[in-house]
Amino acid sequence: MAASAALRRYNIAVLFCSAGYALALFGGKAYLHNHPGAHHATAYAAAIAPALPVLAMFFVIGRYLVEETDEYLRMLMVRQTLVASGLALSLATVWGFLESSDLAPHVDSYWIVVVWFGGLGLGDCINRLIERRAA
Repeated sequence: MAASAALRRYNIAVLFCSAGYALALFGGKAYLHNHPGAHHATAYAAAIAPALPVLAMFFVIGRYLVEETDEYLRMLMVRQTLVASGLALSLATVWGFLESSDLAPHVDSYWIVVVWFGGLGLGDCINRLIERRAA
């Protein structure tokens, strides 16, 4: 199946967001490494910078869902996001209760989004399995 115009725009935007994330992450970490203990506006900006491209990716996914005119392709992305959300929220909930009971170590909350993006990949695998079974 040929990619729709909305899917092509989505893929390009995700590539730009990913590149921005890598630059912000490495740049921010380098700045904070070279300025240990800094608590001024630049340090906060360096710490927050990697989050901004991630937030942009969420926007890009939402924009894709609005712009996609092919209902089947839109449904596939909705299924992926549901798998990702279910996985990330379930893991965060279970881990949170374990952590609050001192049965698991603290994990920084940004790992939730890492699990969520992994869930997008899992959702894509599920989509492919369902498509194979239907064929």
